[in-house]
Amino acid sequence: MKVVVSGVGLISCLGDTQTTWDKMSKGLSGIKLSQPYDFLSAYPLGLINQYPSNIEDITLKVIRETLKSAHLSFPLPDMGVVVGSSRGCQGSWEIFAREWLQNQCTPTDWLKTFPCQPSTITAQYVGSFAPVFAPMGACATGIGAIAQGYELIKQGHCQRVIAGAVEAPITPLTIVGFEKMKALANTGCYPFALERQGMVLGEGGAMIILETEESARGRGATIYGEIKGWGSSCDAQAMTAPEESADSAIYAIKQCLARSNLSIKDIDHIQTHGTATQLNDHREALLIEKIFSHYPKINHTKAAIGHTLGASGAIATTVTLLSLHQQKLLLNYQPKKSEYPLNWVEKTENYSFKNSLCFSFGFGGQNAIIALSKYEN
Repeated sequence: MKVVVSGVGLISCLGDTQTTWDKMSKGLSGIKLSQPYDFLSAYPLGLINQYPSNIEDITLKVIRETLKSAHLSFPLPDMGVVVGSSRGCQGSWEIFAREWLQNQCTPTDWLKTFPCQPSTITAQYVGSFAPVFAPMGACATGIGAIAQGYELIKQGHCQRVIAGAVEAPITPLTIVGFEKMKALANTGCYPFALERQGMVLGEGGAMIILETEESARGRGATIYGEIKGWGSSCDAQAMTAPEESADSAIYAIKQCLARSNLSIKDIDHIQTHGTATQLNDHREALLIEKIFSHYPKINHTKAAIGHTLGASGAIATTVTLLSLHQQKLLLNYQPKKSEYPLNWVEKTENYSFKNSLCFSFGFGGQNAIIALSKYEN
């Protein structure tokens, strides 16, 4: 049974799905120097609006984008839901905490701020009575959610699943936390660059509609690509630093390829995690050099839209599916010289390719890989 993608939707600091695609095609970045909180310093950020968004607004926008793309109307009682977030409603909790300290007042709507809120919103919106999950796995959340949705279909629990992740991470606590780790950039996000400074926080999210091939073809849906398989592992070493040898990440890649019935040389393109931090970029470039000797094309997205944490893998997967569907690779927004001699996509170009891998690597040593293919009848 083939599991195909019949709908895609995303929101980023560049705009909705089509606007993000168009602007990334032109090499534009939505990152700007911003100071959303007067008690904190200004940093480059990927804000959707002038001020930080709440996760409910982002979730609803992504749902509508995705359903519109799939030409689906609700209610969809048999649709599975797997929507994750690494931060959830943390922004609301920080507001609650400040209000309590200032006024000793208990919020009345705290029941709407559980960590599973994005998946709950999605399930209520589509009217689902099917399985509903809210995975959380640091920056590997998005790919983990899509993998779980894929398994719901493969195991026969659902014919159709909406899966992905959303994030509203621009909060005082998140900024201060990454600032204390010295992980934030001062001017912009430059993945794999010799002079990279660190990560840039960005807002956004993405969801896709997963379906059996039979279901999608039966309703005449546009098929953006096929999910071939996935792999995951854990470094089991440190809370934040990745395992230096990359052996655990390579294990996840090989696991993904085996499940997908693909070989290393079948991979034409890799969508990297590319956080622009010293350790993560070095480890990721190392593992590509170690096992992909045939020189596949290499992309990244965070220079254009920032690091959306748990949503980043879902956004990267969505952009890659659009690339496979249109047979076009988007240039890497990269104003600084790369430190690593990989086969970077240096211009937006039509490109005939069949198989892609998307990488996500998160705190706690989370490694998540997903294999995507151009759909063929």
